[in-house]
Amino acid sequence: MRGPAPAPVADILLVEDNPGDVRLIREALADRGAGHRLHHVANGEEAIAFVRRGGTYTGAPRPDLILLDLNLPRKDGREVLAELKSDPDLRLIPVIVLTTSRAERDIAQAYKLEANSYISKPIDFDGFLGAVQEIEDFWLTIARLPT
Repeated sequence: MRGPAPAPVADILLVEDNPGDVRLIREALADRGAGHRLHHVANGEEAIAFVRRGGTYTGAPRPDLILLDLNLPRKDGREVLAELKSDPDLRLIPVIVLTTSRAERDIAQAYKLEANSYISKPIDFDGFLGAVQEIEDFWLTIARLPT
């Protein structure tokens, strides 16, 4: 029996202010060898500028997937999510909330704001790498995304 067909190369926007988590996500994706392009911004204002191709991001690609932390400087992840999902040109981009919060109110609010998924970051290294690889497997190999 064959596994899923290899996913086309995707542009992933990582909105994360923790350099350690950025490094882990980069490594987890690179280990898979799929060649996805990971773009990183460290705060919510940069995330909105990136997806709207404003300021220094005029040549930025439209992300196929967004990995969004909730606790960000300047504009938090909840505000970013609300802005993305209220914009008809951006609302179809899948947004995976990837955060340390396990609070029920954060989970409920993220889904009310139309997050496509909510994942609490595992605290151990192997769990973190596994979670990133499972995100890649599901969202970039199994699921069909809009073009």
